[in-house]
Amino acid sequence: MTLEENVGAILERIRQERPLVHHITNTVVANITANITLAFGAAPVMADAPEEVEEMVAQAQALVLNTGTPSRAGWEAMLRAGRAANRRGIPVVLDPVGVGATRFRQELAHELVTELKLAVIRGNAAEMGALAGEAVRPRGVDSRLEEGARAEDAAWRAEIARTVADRFQTVAAVTGRWDFIASGRRLARVENGHPLLTAITGSGCMATAVIGAWVAAAEDAFVAAAGALMAYGVAAELAAERASGPGTFQAHLFDAAYRLTPAQLVQQARLTLV
Repeated sequence: MTLEENVGAILERIRQERPLVHHITNTVVANITANITLAFGAAPVMADAPEEVEEMVAQAQALVLNTGTPSRAGWEAMLRAGRAANRRGIPVVLDPVGVGATRFRQELAHELVTELKLAVIRGNAAEMGALAGEAVRPRGVDSRLEEGARAEDAAWRAEIARTVADRFQTVAAVTGRWDFIASGRRLARVENGHPLLTAITGSGCMATAVIGAWVAAAEDAFVAAAGALMAYGVAAELAAERASGPGTFQAHLFDAAYRLTPAQLVQQARLTLV
């Protein structure tokens, strides 16, 4: 079975098993990340009260943590849920939104990556560069590089993925025009996607949500992360064919994810092991 066929099989398993994915996410994207999770076939629960997260995550097959709108209560909830997930062997996916933009975000991300065993960390080039210790200066929560050309440097982004994966002993996914996924000696490049993803809020957060659905149904987090980003990218390409702008693109993105078949995924995959 090829990697692409393996990814198609995971999509089929998600649809059959409907794994529960517990999200502790930011207020800007809660609705759309829940919807993209549903569209691909998993079941989201958006519980963030510190008093209940340990009980809730015990019922889930994956946990997604997103630091986009951080707070002290959210910090506590993420640590409680993450530790409970680790005790039960439930995979944890982290999206360190805007890490490095403020000291508070930096401290939160540092505690999460050092205190928790993470299955996957996904971020853009600047966010992952900040985790890797690169001298990048995010501008707000979008974390755009001051030297934009460097963020588009494929070799640099691949190296950032490797560095984060090695430093935190996890699967690292650096997303952008091309996505790079690293784990140990393995490195994959996903070329699926569409520029309209950059025209809607929360496209990166949705990518992380899809990874959460995939790790809930797969044994290999590297294959899950690569497959999730490939599936998300294929859905974006299909949505763009019908869209007239960002608003209709978002609606068509949910539809394309909902209708996506394993056969389509294998046929349109642009995934390379490098």
